[in-house]
Parts: sequence; structure tokens; C-alpha cells
Amino acid sequence: MNRLSNASSPYLLQHRDNPVDWWEWGDDAFAEARRRDLPVLLSVGYAACHWCHVMAHESFEDHAVAGYLNEHFVPIKVDREERPDVDAVYMEAVQALTGQGGWPMTVFLTPQGKPFYAGTYYPPEPRSGMPSFRQVLEAVEAAWRERRDEVNGASGQIAERLGGPRALPHGAAPGADRLDLAMRRLASSFDDTFGGFGTAPKFPPSMVLEFLLRHHARTGDSHALAIAEATCERMARGGIYDQIGGGFARYSVDHAWVVPHFEKMLYDNAQLLRVYAHLWRATGSELAERVVRETAGFLLRDLRTPEGAFASALDADAPDVPGGHPREGASYVWTPAELERVLGPEDGRWAAELFGVTERGTFEHGASTLQLPEDPYDWERWARVRESLLTARATRPQPARDDKVVTAWNGLAIAALADAGALLDEPAWIAAAIECADVLLRLHLDERGRLRRVSRNGKAGAPSGVLEDYGDVAEGFLTLVAVTGDPAWLSLAEQVLEVVLGHFGDGEGGFFDTADDATDERLAEVRRPQDPTDNAAPSGRSAAAGALLSFSAYTGSARHRAAAESALGVYDALAAQAPRFAGWGMAVSEALLAGPVEVAVVGGIDDARTAELHRSALRHPSPGAAVVVGEPGRTDTTAIPLLRDRPLVEGAPAAYVCRHFACSRPTSDPAELAAQMSSSR
Repeated sequence: MNRLSNASSPYLLQHRDNPVDWWEWGDDAFAEARRRDLPVLLSVGYAACHWCHVMAHESFEDHAVAGYLNEHFVPIKVDREERPDVDAVYMEAVQALTGQGGWPMTVFLTPQGKPFYAGTYYPPEPRSGMPSFRQVLEAVEAAWRERRDEVNGASGQIAERLGGPRALPHGAAPGADRLDLAMRRLASSFDDTFGGFGTAPKFPPSMVLEFLLRHHARTGDSHALAIAEATCERMARGGIYDQIGGGFARYSVDHAWVVPHFEKMLYDNAQLLRVYAHLWRATGSELAERVVRETAGFLLRDLRTPEGAFASALDADAPDVPGGHPREGASYVWTPAELERVLGPEDGRWAAELFGVTERGTFEHGASTLQLPEDPYDWERWARVRESLLTARATRPQPARDDKVVTAWNGLAIAALADAGALLDEPAWIAAAIECADVLLRLHLDERGRLRRVSRNGKAGAPSGVLEDYGDVAEGFLTLVAVTGDPAWLSLAEQVLEVVLGHFGDGEGGFFDTADDATDERLAEVRRPQDPTDNAAPSGRSAAAGALLSFSAYTGSARHRAAAESALGVYDALAAQAPRFAGWGMAVSEALLAGPVEVAVVGGIDDARTAELHRSALRHPSPGAAVVVGEPGRTDTTAIPLLRDRPLVEGAPAAYVCRHFACSRPTSDPAELAAQMSSSR
């Protein structure tokens, strides 16, 4: 029976024609498991996941496996990006049972939703010490039928272990000494040769890079800047970066950033767009500026939806020929012969040397990823070659696009495009950020002021927003306050943050990842999700802390600042013990230590002197600076507390630099403004 045809998730739609009798997560599926007295097979993945596709092709499209599965289990398919709460709870169970996790995630549950056995990918035949998927199914079915007491005992033990008190450290927000220690810990794991941290696989350390840039801005630590700069350069010159289309792949399978896992995620590219914009702000790097422009181009060209928001991802796989079987990286890799066929012999050989494309290849079947170890000596030729290759690549089979709109990741995109657009004087990017924010207001914010997690094709999905959705959207709205001065975005940020304070608090100064009135009852029986670590994107806790801190700087709200400081308490221990998993929490802590600096620019909206002061404030790297511009005497200007009672100075536009609403002497000189912001370290 096809129950997935009306799903809002492209991942679920990929499975609608499987012979497996899939259910969506919900009451009906678990009622069916109770009625038939069968265990649940929970399969969790996402649309751009390569190994999810592999397991689907090997097992879920196999009629014999599907028949056995349908007879002995109630199979439920979940998109982890649409239901991060379900993913978080059962991933914790997988890690508790196996010591590791990943996707596809395969979990066996009682009809009450309690896990009793779990794993990730299972092959169709026994391989490398792993049992086949059919063997796992048969063993679990036998245990359910013949040793039910053992199964119930195991599920009870796991639920008890996961349901016990969560030992989250809680104290004061990280101070200067703790962040200095985190910097030293990061430096000790830094790869001096290839950039980044640790060994393969290597993921772009977006939030750690932001922390390093902020740490340098606050302290002047040149080593922090050097680590950030080296990592950004090596990534931008490697195969993980799309040298002809812009944008970054999810991670590199090797330590030198040569061969990526080719999926391209919105959350990675939004965060890296902002990081490279901030690197350009700190250094003036031409490479950083080029990456910003190309990555913004990728977002607007390849991920923008017809409604004006941004799709979640491009798949890792594409058919190697039209109608062929999907192959990882098929759209992106090249051989010398292919380059010559597109560019001609002379340009083809030049491009092969420039991009490191060899007869032996750096990937599979003699093909190579494109790298750019050195800048081309002829930029006009490079631009011509790049455009020709991009045009030729468009004729190849293209990776599928997961076109659901995830609230949190679009919040990250709003912040990145607005920030980068203001820094590089690209008003079209700011306009795109505003349009995206308008989509979220129209489709994702309901009449109760609550966020929905996803939408697709202009229709909101059912899942409720989680903490990261609220935190990242508030961050995006507050960035629009800084860039546009429009007080409507401040009011909307306040509305979103009121939900955070009213429905996500844990009673101990932190936050749960789900709202008190939107936590799935089955999940609550196991664990109410609460993970403060920053992994691929900011955790809900760190995202909320950052937005709360910024809002307090614009408004002077002691309540919001206290909530931010309290939420940051967990990062004191994480900064010392695991700084690579506390990047955004540490970046927000840098802003807290810096003030953050508050800058109110007043002057005529069309006055070039006002624009220059505003630009100077935005281009200063002070961590998390709260900047706003407005025309004195206007009602909308006084709606932003930071702008109130800020007159012109001798009839000229002026900037007021403040910290905790104690201000320096107002200035009309952009250089003096920058000096005052620096002195507020």
C-alpha cells in the first residue's frame, strides 16, 4: 500500500514506490503495530544521503525483503530533516547500543515506541563482519516471537538509561580564560599542512571558524586568524569546493579536501558564506571575496525555490548517463578528454593543469574532482573556461534537489545573504534575504505565532518547529535589523524569542529542543531531546543564546540577556573538553565578552554620510556587534530602543558607540567610529 504519496518530504516521496508497506511516523502506524502485535522498523534518513539510496536500492526495492518486512514488522520511514526530534532521540539510542551513529538509521521499536535493537546501514549480503539486512530482520523477528521477555527487558533498560537525568554541566558563560584554553585546544588538533582539524573524513568547521575570527577580533590573537585563514584557503582550493559552480560539498572523505561527499547542503553553504564574508572583512582576501560571490551565486541559482526561500540540498548522486543508475559525483568530475572535448585541445590542456585533472584521476574510473591549487595567471581565460564548463555540466544528468524549505536553515541563509550583501555592497542579496524572510512569515509562522518546521511547494508541513528553528530565524531577523534598520524585524524577532522563553525552558537555565506543548508523547517516554552540541549547524541552544543576546543589545532587555548568559553556561565545560563541538556557543560567548558593542547610526536615509557610517559599523569585526541605522524623529526609528534619543551632531549624521547602553562621544567620522568600536574590546 502506498502511504507516502502525499508526504511533504522529498525523502519520503523517494520511497513511495517501494514494495515496502511504509507508514509515516504517527499514531496510525503505532496503532497498527499494537493491533498486529508486531515490532516497528524505524528507518531514518534524508533525501541527499548517498548510503540511504544504496540501502533503498539493495533492500527496500527488493520484493523478497519487502515481503518479509511487511509480514513481520510495521515499517515507518522518517525524514530526519523534517523530524529532527525523532532523529535525535533514536540516534541517541543507536549510539548507546552500538557506540556510533549515522544514516541510514535502522531502529527496532516496541509498539509503544521504545527501542530494543538498532544499527545503521545493513548490506544485502553479509559483508565485512556485518550481517545482511535479511539476517537482521529474521533474528529480530525470532527474538520478538520467541523471547519477548528479553526484548521487553532490553527496551526497558534502554528507555531507563536514556530517560534518566541528563548530566549537562551548568555554570557561568565561558570567560576569557576558558576561550583562550579552547583556542589552544583547537590549535593542538589543527592540521598545519591541509587546514582543518583532525584527520579524514573532514567536515567544514564553519562555527569553529566563526569563533576563531571573533576571538581574533576581540583579542588580537594572530594565531586564531592564521588557523581560520589557512583552513578557509585550503577548503576553497580543494575538491570540496565547486570550482565552477560555487558552493561547498558536505565533507571531504580525505584529509586534504580533495574528494568530497558530493551532497551540497543549505546549512553548510549558508554558514560558510557568512564565514568567508567575515574573513574578507578581517583580511580583505580576494580569495574570500570570490568564494562569497560564487557561493551566493550558487544559493540563488541552484537552491532558490519559486516562492523565494531556499531548498534543503542537492543530492550526492546523479545518473552517469541519462536514465542510468545514480552514481556519486557524476555531475562534477572530469577526465582530461572531457575537458578537451568541451574546451578544445589548448584550453582543455590548460584547464587540466589548472584544476589538477590527470589521466590517473583523483576520484573513480579515472575521473578527477576539480581543484584550484594556485590562482590562474589569466583570469579572463579562467572566467571563459569556467563558464564553458558550467554550461557543459548543465547538459549532464543533474543531482536531485530536496526542495523542502527547512525553517532553521533558511534563517541561516537570511543572516548570511543579508550580512554578505551589506559587506560587499550587493543589494540583490539583501533583497533575496528579505524575500526569504517574507516566505517564512507567510508559510511557516502560524496564527498562534508558532513556527512550522518545513514547507514544500508553497504549503506548510505538519511538524512543529524545534528550538533551532526559532533561534536561527530570530538570528536572521536580527541581521535584517542591522542591515536595513527596519523595526518590523525586531518586533518579529521578539515574538519568536517569546516562544523560546515561554515553551522551551528546562527550568535550570537551559532549553529543551522541543516545546513543552509540542513534544511527541512517544518520544517523551524515552527522552525529551536536549542536545547543546554544535555539529553540522548551531544547536538550538546556542542559536537561541545568540539571538537572545543580540536582542538584548538592541533593546536593553535584561531578561533576554540573562537568558542568554544562562544558556551559555553549558559551553564553559564544552569549550574546555570538546571545543570542536561548541563552535557557535563559543562564538556567542565572544560576543558576550565584547559587550556586544552597540552602534546606533542616525541620519538622513538618503544621506551618503549616513550610509558611510553605517557601512563602517557593519564592516568592523567586533564580535556580534548590534548595529542599526535610522532617521531621527521618525516613529519607526524610535521603535528600536537603541536608536531612541540619538540626535544629529551639529546637523550631521552621527554614530553612537555603546556597551551595555553606556555610550562614547557621538562621532560623524567613520574612522573615529571604527576606533571607538575597537576600543570597546
